[in-house]
Amino acid sequence: MTSFASPSMSAEQDTSFARLASLAVHDLRTPLATIFGFARTMERGAELEPPLPRYVEMIIAASEQMTELLEEFGLAARIEGNRYEPVLAEADTLELARAAVPDADGQGTTITTDAPTVERALALLAECARKHGGVESVALHVDGAELTLEPVTEAAAPVILGENLRDLGAAVALRAIRALGGSVELAGVRLLVRLG
Repeated sequence: MTSFASPSMSAEQDTSFARLASLAVHDLRTPLATIFGFARTMERGAELEPPLPRYVEMIIAASEQMTELLEEFGLAARIEGNRYEPVLAEADTLELARAAVPDADGQGTTITTDAPTVERALALLAECARKHGGVESVALHVDGAELTLEPVTEAAAPVILGENLRDLGAAVALRAIRALGGSVELAGVRLLVRLG
């Protein structure tokens, strides 16, 4: 069996899947930016006959969604390739939770973390619980560095925990929280997220 990478390899020699994924994400950004840019230009500058304005809106929305997916995939590749370098700063856990779920409640505490990554991870976990659980909304409660997301239904539990790999966002969120020294576990219908 061929080994794709070894710890002594330089970045130029690294042929691991994580490196390949990072390269793909990087290379996909340019054509995506072109699509997005031209769609924005058409939206602002051209008098389009219906239904063309709606189509341009759909192209812009899809481009933004693709950008988010590429960011998530790129983060997962950096974590898996041991190249994730978080930008650490002090952040309040309640503010992090409210950036993900606006009506989050509880009592926060100050931690040192990669705030944008944690905010995105919490939002991805909440979306996974909602989408795969068949519920309209979820609640996020903050108790210091421990956050509780609920409900996590029986259908959503294996997806949100990464046991049933059907949601890229949840899979990336788990890796990000763990890479930052946190943990995620299920307690009944509640997902306990401990931030590191």
